[in-house]
Amino acid sequence: MDNITRRNFVKLSLSAAGAISFGGLSQISAAASANSKVVLAVAGIRSRGRALAEKFAGIKNCEVKYVIDVDSRYLGEAAKRVERKQGKAPQTIKDYRTALDDKDVHGLVVATPEHWHAPMSIDAVKAGKHVYVEKPCCHNPAEGEMLVEAMNKYDRLIQMGNQRRSFRIVEQMIDEIRSGEIGRPYFARTWYSRKRGPIGKGKVIDVPSYLDWELWQGPAPREKYRDNVHPYNWHWFWNWGTGEALNNGTHELDVARWALGVDFPTKVTSLGGRYHYPEDDWQFFDTQNISVEFEGDKLINWEGISSASMKICGHSRGALIQGTKGYIEYGSSSYKVFDLNGKLLRHEDQAAKSKDSTNVIDPGLNDYHAENFVYSILGKDSINSPVDEGYKSILLGLLGNIAAKTSTMLHCDPKNGHILNNPDAQRYWRRVYEPGWEPKV
Repeated sequence: MDNITRRNFVKLSLSAAGAISFGGLSQISAAASANSKVVLAVAGIRSRGRALAEKFAGIKNCEVKYVIDVDSRYLGEAAKRVERKQGKAPQTIKDYRTALDDKDVHGLVVATPEHWHAPMSIDAVKAGKHVYVEKPCCHNPAEGEMLVEAMNKYDRLIQMGNQRRSFRIVEQMIDEIRSGEIGRPYFARTWYSRKRGPIGKGKVIDVPSYLDWELWQGPAPREKYRDNVHPYNWHWFWNWGTGEALNNGTHELDVARWALGVDFPTKVTSLGGRYHYPEDDWQFFDTQNISVEFEGDKLINWEGISSASMKICGHSRGALIQGTKGYIEYGSSSYKVFDLNGKLLRHEDQAAKSKDSTNVIDPGLNDYHAENFVYSILGKDSINSPVDEGYKSILLGLLGNIAAKTSTMLHCDPKNGHILNNPDAQRYWRRVYEPGWEPKV
């Protein structure tokens, strides 16, 4: 319980009675509690997934039994790092379905390319497993709705990996906004910048022996293997990725939506293009602006720059939250409170509170998102970012990409975010799947 914040402890206390009556969840939590540990499998372990595997392996009452990847080059190193953390080597496998067949496994961690996030998560909850799925939880809006349906239908936890929901400094900031520190919040300016180089023109080559290209593609329509897609540049192709707005913008968009207290939008506009390196294969935008309007006269703006590490207010990524009495400047592990005249009232810095760290495994980020997932499976907490909440933030970036791709303003239903009266844009609500690989709830 040491890593559970006071706010979450109250949340747990208030929800305990309801959790007891949640049949499917209580059964699997009871099974995990009986063994005093949660057993997990981690899929996609090159970079972010390897870090997650180490993180989960270092949590008390948690064991990583499988590390999974279709690229065999990454399995050995990931297994060694997990073994160092937990004192026991995990099994290394290529196909996630093997782990889903294992009755000892309580949950699946999904850190694969984004076109796999929702289909793999749906398969997992159908197999009775809980899911921790990295952001973005879905490749398109229809998949997000399917995830919410699957979570409810199969009574399993689905936590999205938007870790700022488990940053103590962000929780503190949101609590202050809720208490009226800056008055009524109504506008958020968010941004992300990073210097990324060109990806060149890909050449069709033979699939490397270490890679299962068929399984890597999975639900996505088939393409020939090219030398500039795997292992990272798939982010910039529509068939597999979602661009910078979802790859990184997700975090600040989520903080902004949380701070403003809004759900689904009424209008979305976006302009963007491949301006810096126009001659390579990159299909998304290296420069993009997304504006999202909500009921109650509230607005969120996101700026994405993928060709320079540009800093705004001293941060390469962050958010400005405007209220009727003042504003807050947020950047990862700190925030500043200003009055309407720009006078600094207070500076809160998590780095200066190292003794208050919520995550000894990853103190640089100070998030306890993984611990929150494990404790929730054990019935000692409730997840901070259930997918029905996480999807609302993902949808903002997805709609922004659709607006930019179609060069239209999207009018949306504030009850569910659906695009209204725009057939050209509406066709991007869902994707085309490789026959036989369509996800089904």
